[in-house]
Amino acid sequence: MIERFYLKDYLSFNEVELELKNGLIVFTGPSGSGKSILMNSILSSLGASSCEASLCESSVTWELDLEETGIEEDDVNVFKHIKKEKSRYFINNQSVSKKVMSDIGSNYLRHLSLRDYSDFENENLLCILDNRVEHKTQKLDTLKKEYRESFLEYKKVKQELEKIEEEEKKIIELKEFAAFEIQKIQEVNPKEGEDEELLSIKKELSKKEKVLESIELAKSLFDNEHHVLSTLDLLDADSAFFDDAMNELRVVLDNAEEKFGALEDIEVEEVLNRIEELGAIKRRYGSIQEALAYKEQKIKELEAYENIEITKDELVQRHAVLEKAVNELADALSELRAKELKSFNDDLNKYLKDLYLRDAKAALHENRLDMLGKDRIELELNSTALDKISTGEFNRLRLAILALKSEFMNKNGGVLMLDEIDANLSGEESMSVAKVLRKLAKYFQIFVISHQPQLTSMGNQHFLIHKKGDESFAKELDLNSRIEEIARIISGESITKEARQFAKELLEASR
Repeated sequence: MIERFYLKDYLSFNEVELELKNGLIVFTGPSGSGKSILMNSILSSLGASSCEASLCESSVTWELDLEETGIEEDDVNVFKHIKKEKSRYFINNQSVSKKVMSDIGSNYLRHLSLRDYSDFENENLLCILDNRVEHKTQKLDTLKKEYRESFLEYKKVKQELEKIEEEEKKIIELKEFAAFEIQKIQEVNPKEGEDEELLSIKKELSKKEKVLESIELAKSLFDNEHHVLSTLDLLDADSAFFDDAMNELRVVLDNAEEKFGALEDIEVEEVLNRIEELGAIKRRYGSIQEALAYKEQKIKELEAYENIEITKDELVQRHAVLEKAVNELADALSELRAKELKSFNDDLNKYLKDLYLRDAKAALHENRLDMLGKDRIELELNSTALDKISTGEFNRLRLAILALKSEFMNKNGGVLMLDEIDANLSGEESMSVAKVLRKLAKYFQIFVISHQPQLTSMGNQHFLIHKKGDESFAKELDLNSRIEEIARIISGESITKEARQFAKELLEASR
């Protein structure tokens, strides 16, 4: 639910703060007082609309999944829309895009003034129908679980079979390509680490001549070694350090000569050509290691292509067995749903009768197999498709569907926003809508703008939106103030004694 709403600097509103309760929340007030402005700003605070307010903020009790949303959850989560030079959106002071806020809000918030068909989607209607069946028998839950497991396995096998059949059409081309790729790598026959080793050899070859010349010059040092020793002897100095140094130098130079001598038989041209071959492999595949892995992959693919007929035969047999099992389970689901459909239609039409609407009919049609079975529910109002009925009929039909769904709800359903859903209705029709909303208010927090006394009297919380000069205000009404406001709705600005009495009777009846 939305626990608190705050608005600052939006059109005729300077500042508004609402402490909100659960249930049915009614906004009333004279035309032009700002009711729709206030409703739109609440939607905007949750990413469901746009407005030019400096700040609109809603504190909600909705759950936030950190893993899914990346937003830390608080005891009360705060959704905020700030407008300065541009609009910015925040959840718990963490900056988010409007889309992210809207997507999170859409899990809990529905604006019924929009022509939204989500309540009539097959998944939702089947869910309502299945909940009714499950209430009468535990058999459906077990059946659905068994069906889902079988369907997922069936779907997996079907996809594998389709892939093989697709590959089979171009199997010759695929085999030739795999063999060509394998041969291309095998011709070069690269070894892991070979490229680094060759680059090292190339580097050594490039300086071989220069190093050997330098070694020859350095060796002349040994020709004068005895002079150094004689001098140290005359100076009575210990010559051990000099002997050690000269021995170490001999080892270094001998090793170097041996190392570069080993390169005598290596052709520079061959090294450069091999480096180029390996470079071409690396450019194509990324690295020698990746090239070798790719070769192994193609070898396995080639083996799989050789065995494709055997694999296909096995899959065809498994597919046939699973398809039969899934269809039998889907038929069992359809049978249980079909038995409940009459009761579903009867109860739906009870709500519609209360809402002064013509009869609706939900019919089951066979659909292609999916996670829900093979059933598709199509709903018509007095034989008229949903896209052909009026907006008023559409919204009242949605209310009836929601009421039907709420019968087996075990948790709060979120927030419903209704803008003048009782507009142009008679008193009796308005009261019928109010009664359905009061029922739904056990499971939803409902915001509604109303100009009718019947719906207004049913509210669990009542706010008067009014103007003083050019500024709009929102005020929560107590019982006596509600009587006065409902009486104003009934008789206009000149409130009569009879209007007050009728308002009082409506409120007493609603309580």
